[in-house]
Amino acid sequence: MTDLTTRLVHHAYQPPEGFQAVPPPVHKASTVIFPNVAALRSRQWKRRDTYTYGLHGTPTTLILEERIATLEGAQHCVLVPSGLAAISLVGMAVLTSGDEVLIPDNAYGPNKAFAEAQLKAWGVHVVYYDPMNPQDLAARLTPRSRLVWLEAAGSITLEFPDLPALLRVLRSYGSAHRQGLVAALDNTWGAGIAFRPFELGIDISVHALTKYPSGGADVLMGAVLTCDPQMHDRLMDTHARVGFGVGANDVELVLRGLPSMGLRYAAHDAATRELALWMQSQPQVERVLHPALPGSPGFEAWRRDCTAAACLFSVVFKPHFSPDQIDGFCDALRLFKLGYSWAGPISLCAPYDVSKLRTLDGPHPRALVRFSVGLESVSDLRQDLAQALARL
Repeated sequence: MTDLTTRLVHHAYQPPEGFQAVPPPVHKASTVIFPNVAALRSRQWKRRDTYTYGLHGTPTTLILEERIATLEGAQHCVLVPSGLAAISLVGMAVLTSGDEVLIPDNAYGPNKAFAEAQLKAWGVHVVYYDPMNPQDLAARLTPRSRLVWLEAAGSITLEFPDLPALLRVLRSYGSAHRQGLVAALDNTWGAGIAFRPFELGIDISVHALTKYPSGGADVLMGAVLTCDPQMHDRLMDTHARVGFGVGANDVELVLRGLPSMGLRYAAHDAATRELALWMQSQPQVERVLHPALPGSPGFEAWRRDCTAAACLFSVVFKPHFSPDQIDGFCDALRLFKLGYSWAGPISLCAPYDVSKLRTLDGPHPRALVRFSVGLESVSDLRQDLAQALARL
């Protein structure tokens, strides 16, 4: 090679081996180079001990997959671009036209929206059930049922279901009808820390790595986990067909957040419990919803199955406060910023009319605010809540 341009592209220098450091190396690649034609033809893209194309894995993504699998007690993990992508991947991998998916009525809203808009268009029947009543789930199962979503705690209203009881319903029905029912859990709240999902008997766990594993409110990513190699193959096939790749720099951010995840979860947990108890004593408040708070829906199940809680609590205000007044309360907050998501360093809040989010009949609160507690001082956050409550 005599031309300088070619020599720069095909430079012969290779750095010495043996470099080790605290952060894992960041490998960015779409194309993977094969040493010969035999290797190109023989490598299997699903195997995790070799490389074929950037979409199917680099050393950086494989490191994160293994660490997230360890976190949740799974054997297999596949990364996707967001938590919602993880939910979508499960639906596309498990369901076909004519099948039925059952979703808890208090599930993450985009999960329900995906089912209503996409799964129904593909011929999948969508059914909602009361997650706090295992017999309601049992009554809604049919021979078409294939996928059952679980969520702990429930979105916005934070009910904690009796997961073992719900899973017993599924196993009993599946055994009686010789039917394979897939139980999938949205474990973003538990994050692999509050409880061990696969020890309870679930088949699939989805995790929005956007939340606790990242911790910085600066990256979107999700993961789908399982202990079943056949299920993992199905997920991998669908993952390859829809092209749910993740960027190496995003993986780097999640890897950077993982070592402090346990410390952050504990700090969020302690601060959230303190603020939830304080809010419970305020005269403007009708009810505080938090799984670790006695009297909150599902408290006994949480106490039995969990060792920790996350950063979320919700407040139902006294009925004489109008939605406009609740909006004004949120606008008056200074440290709690208005925004979605949670588990980041900054505290957040958002008002909800829960009656517009539920499908099943019930006494759903119209004036509710969900809080996500960040890493600020608890005393400062309490003062912020107090000054906004005073304006009510």
